[in-house]
Amino acid sequence: MMKPKRLQKGDTVGIIAPSGIPQPEKLEKGLIFLNELGLKLKLGRHVYDKYGYLAGTDIDRLEDLHTMFEDPEVKAIFCARGGYGAARLAPMINYSLIQNNPKILWGYSDITFLHLAIGKHTGLVTFHGPMLASDFGNEFVEEQTKQSITQLFDSNPVNISSNNEQSVIDGYAFGPLIGGNLTLLTSSLGTKFELDTTGKVLLIEEIKEQPRAVDRMLNQLYMAGKLTDCSGILIGDFHECTADSGPSFSTEEVILHYLRLANKPAMKGFKVGHCSPNLAVPLGVNAMIDTRKQEVLIESGVL
Repeated sequence: MMKPKRLQKGDTVGIIAPSGIPQPEKLEKGLIFLNELGLKLKLGRHVYDKYGYLAGTDIDRLEDLHTMFEDPEVKAIFCARGGYGAARLAPMINYSLIQNNPKILWGYSDITFLHLAIGKHTGLVTFHGPMLASDFGNEFVEEQTKQSITQLFDSNPVNISSNNEQSVIDGYAFGPLIGGNLTLLTSSLGTKFELDTTGKVLLIEEIKEQPRAVDRMLNQLYMAGKLTDCSGILIGDFHECTADSGPSFSTEEVILHYLRLANKPAMKGFKVGHCSPNLAVPLGVNAMIDTRKQEVLIESGVL
C-alpha cells in the first residue's frame, strides 16, 4: 500500500476525462467547486475532445493521464466523468511512472477499472469519489457529497455512515478495501487486472441494471470465488436497478441471495455510488466491519 500526500490550499490539481465525454457546462460547475476549495486547476489537453462515445482517442486520453502523473506541479488528478473507456487504457498505462509519482486519483463508475489496474500494479491508494461533471456539476449537490472531498486534506479516518445502513450477515471483517462498480468489477475477470478479493473488504455499487443483469454479474463473481474469498462485503447504492416488465425478483432480493451464499459479514445501505449524497472512500486502505455495532471504519487514504 502506498498513500499519496494530502492536499493543501493553493495546490494545483489536474483534470482528465479518461472515459466518456463530459458536458462542458457541467464540468465548468465542477471546476468552480474545486476553485472554491482553494485549488488551482490544470486541464488535460484532451478533456473536451470527442471521439465516438469517448473523450478522445485512447492515445490522447492516455497522454492526459500520463502527463498529469508526470507533472510535479500537479498534486491530485480528478476525473471529469465516467461512461465507458477507462478499461481500454489499462494495458497501455505506464505503471512505473505512476509508482514513481504517487498522487491522488479521484473518480468512480467507469473509473473503477483504473482503480483496479493501478492498485494491482502499483499499490497506490486511489479514491472512489463523486466526479466533476456528473456529480459536482449538478444543479443541486448534497452537502455530504461536497464534504466527502475534505478527506483529501487531512489524515482522519473516513466515515461513510448515514444512518441507513443495515446488517445482512453478522460478523466482524477486516482487510484492505477494494471494489466499485459491479459491471466493471465483473469485466475485469479473466484479465491481468482481475479483481482480487482475497482477505479484503469488497464494496459494490451499480446503476440502471435490471435485477436479472445484477444476478448474472453477482453469480459470475460468486462462481469465480470473489464473494467467498473476501473478508466482508459492503453494498453501496444500486441506483434505478429495477425490472422493466414481467415477473422478476427485486434487486434487493438478488443481492440478499448472493450475500447469504457468500456468508461473509455484510452490510447494506451505504450512500456510495450513483446516488445523492455520494460519499467517497479510499481504496486500498484497511477497513473494518463490525455488524454488532453497525459500524464501518476506514483508514485515511492520504499521508
